[in-house]
Amino acid sequence: MSRIDYQINYDYIKDLISYLENEHTLSKENLVILLKSEYTDEICQAADRVRKKFVGDVVHLRGLIEISNYCCRTCYYCGLRVYNKSIKRYRMDENEILQCAKATKDAGLKTVVLQGGEDKHFKIKDLCNIVEKIKDLDLSITLSIGELTTKEYADLKKAGADRYLLRIETTNKDLYKKLHPNMSFDNRVRCLIDLKELGYEVGTGCLIGLPGQTSDMLAEDILFFKNIDADMIGMGPFIPTPNTPLENEKGGNVEIVLKMLALTRLLLPDINMPATTALGVKADNGYIKGLRAGANVIMPNMGLNEYKKLYALYPGKTSDDGSKVVNDLENIRKLIISENRIIGHEKGDRKKIWKNPG
Repeated sequence: MSRIDYQINYDYIKDLISYLENEHTLSKENLVILLKSEYTDEICQAADRVRKKFVGDVVHLRGLIEISNYCCRTCYYCGLRVYNKSIKRYRMDENEILQCAKATKDAGLKTVVLQGGEDKHFKIKDLCNIVEKIKDLDLSITLSIGELTTKEYADLKKAGADRYLLRIETTNKDLYKKLHPNMSFDNRVRCLIDLKELGYEVGTGCLIGLPGQTSDMLAEDILFFKNIDADMIGMGPFIPTPNTPLENEKGGNVEIVLKMLALTRLLLPDINMPATTALGVKADNGYIKGLRAGANVIMPNMGLNEYKKLYALYPGKTSDDGSKVVNDLENIRKLIISENRIIGHEKGDRKKIWKNPG
């Protein structure tokens, strides 16, 4: 590339970033250009400015409680898939879940995230009872327990659930079908629409670096998030997991993850967006890189130690070596302060100050 061509290219990239920073909209074609570009730092810096303008310097801490590693699904990338016979399964009982919720409150956190595989052992009435008891602790409740019926979502909302996280993983129907045997893309979208209509704060997101995934697909993912006006977006790198069909595939690229975070922040400026545990595992200083790319949430694991290592979504998630910061609440707090950010002391609902024209 000649110096003139480089300058034209760089000037065009700068114009795209500036337009996106100010207008919070961009075509799919131009999103692809930015995803393929080498200007990760510039894109992340713009996202960081937008993050500061719309949601401030606060980093919200959500206490993650992984309530069960049983799952009826067969997703090709996930270590919890029903056909993985190499992991020891567990299921927390009500007392254990409430014990962790109380510990979360005692640690000064204002939100618990109850996450699990799609474990049909849990009856909705029992989950509603747990939600009601956690609500009595004056905590916000996020659920991440998969696809349910409209009525089941309504019952949980009535019991006190505030937010629901259901990642789409990919919005490309062909890729979705390939990676999710016996699952329906349309039903996944139906769930997200139901949740929105029921008044939940709705979270979704994608897995970055899946085999067969393209930059076009990733751009479509971002536009999908904008189209449904998601309140929370969780994204992380694909990490190949033993005893899954994708165990020998290449993992996700951290630079692309950071660009995806940044571009999503630029298109949806007032959302809540975590620096995910997977990013913390995959990259050196992964949480810091995520925070600098527009993230404003971290979800420390507040579950029981005996179960943490069994929730084996991907390798390294429960590492006890130098990456202890991934799971240690005190280290996470120090990290936030080291970035001149503020530890949140509120429940951290999305404060919509930007009108989505879509």
